[in-house]
Amino acid sequence: MNNNFLNNLLNSISVSGYEEQVQDIVEEEMKDYVDEVRRDEMQNVTCVINPNSDIRIMLSAHADEIGLMISNIREDGRLQVIDRGGIVPSTYPGHAISIKTSKGIVYGVVEAYRELFKEKDLGTKQFLIDIGAKDREDALSYVSIGDPIVLDTTIRKLANDKFTARALDDRLGVYIIMEAIKRAKKQGCTVGVYAASTTGEETTKTGAYWTSTRINPSMAIVVDVTYTSDCSGMDPAEMGTVLLGGGPVLCNSPIVVKALNTKMEECAKTAGIQIQREAASRLSYTDGDKIHFSNQGVPTVLVSIPLRYMHMPAEVADEKDVEGCIELISQFLIKYK
Repeated sequence: MNNNFLNNLLNSISVSGYEEQVQDIVEEEMKDYVDEVRRDEMQNVTCVINPNSDIRIMLSAHADEIGLMISNIREDGRLQVIDRGGIVPSTYPGHAISIKTSKGIVYGVVEAYRELFKEKDLGTKQFLIDIGAKDREDALSYVSIGDPIVLDTTIRKLANDKFTARALDDRLGVYIIMEAIKRAKKQGCTVGVYAASTTGEETTKTGAYWTSTRINPSMAIVVDVTYTSDCSGMDPAEMGTVLLGGGPVLCNSPIVVKALNTKMEECAKTAGIQIQREAASRLSYTDGDKIHFSNQGVPTVLVSIPLRYMHMPAEVADEKDVEGCIELISQFLIKYK
């Protein structure tokens, strides 16, 4: 594991629409490993090897995370907010938060009191954030309308190669595709590969669409997280049995080309990588949906990372699954003709 790169990604604040910091990290990490680094107006970053090849394989993972944005500042100095992405509102009251501002990080707390938790429709309208400001004027000396907010959490190692952090969804995917393109290039990959760290997946999915239309890929490998069935509240009847540490997950979905799943399985078998299967009735609810329908249609395969507690303050993944995803994708790229 390239822990320095991964930790830099995970320590960034990359609320949907505010991905500049995480994309700076990607660009700095990758500039010496690839032939080109492209960055567009919406802050999508695409790292390219073999740009002259007629075969163009797009790797896609989204850089943005769920969070909040300051929408108003009251006269008493409390901050009001709206959500950016599918937050779980009940996880925010009483939690410490970090605000990314033009002057640096400002810390605060989402107000909490016992009656608040009795609200039937708890949402961001009830949130008030205390940064210690005396009044509105004082608050404005620290923060601005539009500043993004995330839960103030830490990265921790757990037992048996597990680890936890905020928003592994899907900066972990960004890490995987960037490490995979490095490995594929080192091992002699000859096809064009376009590893795209995309923006806005949690809100609009415009980043993946923009990037795909500009690459016009021959095919796409989308990397995102998926729910495991080995934690409380999950029913394997809905998506299948997916275990943390059980390896990369391929999806039986109407948007996934079955022949590409088969090629992934062949690569996994040759490389000795254990894989898992999940089921989707319709769309994948990832960037793959937008990529699949872009241009004149893009053949797509989805490689998912098993994840516990998605969109919660502390998500949990397994280093073995991360390594399995990197190796599977790099082997696919090396062998693709």
